[in-house]
Amino acid sequence: MAAHRPLKVAVLAKSRDRLEAWQLMVLDRLASEPLFDLASIIVHQAAPKVRVPKLFALEARLERRLLTHETPYLPKSFSSESQRFDDMGSRDLETAESQDILRRLMQDLEVDIVVRMTPSGLPSGVSDALPFGEWALSCSDQVSDNVDWFAYRGTISKAASVELLLYKSAGPGGSVDVIASSFFNTKTSAARVAASIKERGVTLLMRELRRLAETRQLHVIARRPIPAIPPPSTSDLGRYVATLAGDLAARCIKMLRKKLHSGSSVWALYTGGGHIEDFDPQQSVEIPPTMNEIKADPFLFEHGNECYLFCEAYADGQKNAHIAVGRFRGDKLEHLGIALRCEHHLSYPFVFRDGEDIFMMPERHQSRQIQIWRCVEFPLKWELYSTALEGRSAADSVLMRHGGKWWLFTNLSDFHDYEDHCCELYVFEVDGPKLERVTPHRHNPVVID
Repeated sequence: MAAHRPLKVAVLAKSRDRLEAWQLMVLDRLASEPLFDLASIIVHQAAPKVRVPKLFALEARLERRLLTHETPYLPKSFSSESQRFDDMGSRDLETAESQDILRRLMQDLEVDIVVRMTPSGLPSGVSDALPFGEWALSCSDQVSDNVDWFAYRGTISKAASVELLLYKSAGPGGSVDVIASSFFNTKTSAARVAASIKERGVTLLMRELRRLAETRQLHVIARRPIPAIPPPSTSDLGRYVATLAGDLAARCIKMLRKKLHSGSSVWALYTGGGHIEDFDPQQSVEIPPTMNEIKADPFLFEHGNECYLFCEAYADGQKNAHIAVGRFRGDKLEHLGIALRCEHHLSYPFVFRDGEDIFMMPERHQSRQIQIWRCVEFPLKWELYSTALEGRSAADSVLMRHGGKWWLFTNLSDFHDYEDHCCELYVFEVDGPKLERVTPHRHNPVVID
């Protein structure tokens, strides 16, 4: 396949120096990767299209200040000093004069695609002439006067999830070409949900831009209308604030109980027999936790015709868990001891066999690496065997053979403020437990949801 020149990207932003963290993350990645040429940042301060109720504007700003922990993003590759900016001011972009200016700009810079970070985009006569048009994340649509209401609708309606779309504007008619779509769980605070989703949106956008840069083909999964979502009404806001206050109070009580070491344990394990297709959970038997050992993340492992259980374990009130191991005697679990303890929290003890060797790959994302331990004396003595993905926040990793190759599946969190191991699944081809060769899948993360 012939190598393409870098994909020439222009970004439409509302400001030169008042950009959100997620927007700076996008610019930083575009500036750092040789697949892209950040040709211009077009600054346009459009007049607000939506009137935001004053009460909601006040609540949204207050909630963002109190419940989100946004810190300044410091770019490593992007520099506003050396970057080209084209300032369109607050002019009406639909006028013939403005469109002529924009067309000449796109032609002179040989722009392939525009990434929109504003609620209003380029005129269709300009964007339609680009090889790959204008792309936007749907979170950019629900902003006006620096007030953001993305994720409020889903949170107020108590929906299970909030959808984030990456789409290409498709001109008049209201329908768009959807490039990618992901769903994210709702939580107590809509502002916090929105801030977290925007960070995930950076990963989603960059994955699809890389695909475009490599193939020069538009990958469209659907064509559908996107209805305009207005800010919450006063009545909706009242219900939301009441629910938010109740949830925050419940969280405070839960945290207080945790500090006082009162209340029931968070996790409980059960055991039972049967096949996966006809197993009845109601017939299972609880493996009761104790104050000294609350168990989670169980892994079964057969060795010497006996069944062992490796699991995350911690004492009530303990900060960092260790990996414990037990042996089944019928429905009873015989505690054997601590298999592995480190300075960091340990969980998800993925235990596997390769030939005569037994390995364990526990989750320890706080150490910012994946570690594989080899068993020296089963089941309580282990030695560090290999490491990989240094500097990355990886969780719940699995190593398996498929088609004669070894594959590493892991949940990486590519984050600034909101570390999350539930949304992005990455795949790497590796050489086996030694992890000396780790090759990322070309479309990582293969799942964002």
